Amino acid sequence: MAINSPFTTWEGDDVHGRRPVLTRVGVRLDRLFARLPGAPRRVIETGLDLTGEVEGRLHGRFPGVDGDWFGVVNYELRYADGRPQQVYLTDQLVPFHVLRLRE
Repeated sequence: MAINSPFTTWEGDDVHGRRPVLTRVGVRLDRLFARLPGAPRRVIETGLDLTGEVEGRLHGRFPGVDGDWFGVVNYELRYADGRPQQVYLTDQLVPFHVLRLRE
């Protein structure tokens, strides 16, 4: 069951099923998982690659108390060693400043 935000748009009907409308976005992992300046780096070749941008599917949003917006996003993370398996993340709250609309 997907997180149903107050701003989720739905398609379909009760007979054929309802599903959230998905909007393609880019998730900028470098911003989402920013490292502290000067933090020591130790490369783990079998670790997750948290750099660059990956495709995500936005299906809802929530406002934060300070006026920032957070999207409800599904996306995948790759492993640094290039293996075909990925880590699938669903219903993640992601700050809008790390998202980019894709066509």
